[in-house]
Amino acid sequence: MEFTRYMFVDGYNVINQWKVLKSIKDENLDYARDKLIDLLQEYSVVKNTHIIVVFDAHLKKGNIESRQMVGSIEVVYTKEGETADCFIERNVAKYSKKGQVYVVTSDYIEQRIVLQMGGVRITPSELWWEIESLKKDVYKKSNVSYKDKTITLADVLDDEILEKLEKMRRKR
Repeated sequence: MEFTRYMFVDGYNVINQWKVLKSIKDENLDYARDKLIDLLQEYSVVKNTHIIVVFDAHLKKGNIESRQMVGSIEVVYTKEGETADCFIERNVAKYSKKGQVYVVTSDYIEQRIVLQMGGVRITPSELWWEIESLKKDVYKKSNVSYKDKTITLADVLDDEILEKLEKMRRKR
């Protein structure tokens, strides 16, 4: 699939900004990371956006940069000594040659740098509302198809019962 939109998400920054994830993080950080990735999956597909979630691992001694695909989301753990901000800054210029680049962070300095590099900044709360709005739109569209169709007994009853009803109708 060819993308024209790329989104870098400062993973821990977003987890700490979204109440639903922040409360989970205090109990189970792995689950909070997984939940963030899950929330971004549908958005990625519907918006045809390649999402790269970046988690700081710069304080882990000897850590090397690692990347993996989780569904449609690319997950990056930075190397020792590199913050998520540095990773994002290093890659914004490269990806902006391929298409529009968005960066999700609440870090004001990072937002300014992204804007100077030609990217678009999105705050975590803006992304949250966009995801929620997208969910509502998908739900409405899926319900419309049922509302537009007239449902008959033939749609919900099995063939044997329909046959018996037809015999009863003919006896009249």
